[in-house]
Amino acid sequence: MTEHLLMQITIFVLAVFVGFEVISKVPSMLHTPLMSATNAIHGIVVVGAMLIAGAAIGGIAGQAIGVAAMILGSINVVGGFAVTERMLEMFKGRTEKRPR
Repeated sequence: MTEHLLMQITIFVLAVFVGFEVISKVPSMLHTPLMSATNAIHGIVVVGAMLIAGAAIGGIAGQAIGVAAMILGSINVVGGFAVTERMLEMFKGRTEKRPR
């Protein structure tokens, strides 16, 4: 049991470190175009939540946390793509309709 918990904590710490390094290396000028990609990476959280909820790790509490993580992760991914779409619209040229 202790080895399993230690392995989970190790994976969590490594994921936090790698996530911080990846996000901090993105220049602020490129943040908007790359936001959709970084939000897609958050889909990994949704997959992990599905695994936890499906395997019922931690009993009913683990299932509840897994379902909550799926819901919040899905909201983050969808919201991130929506915000990115709106931001990318600002970079498109304005097309004026000419009367004929």
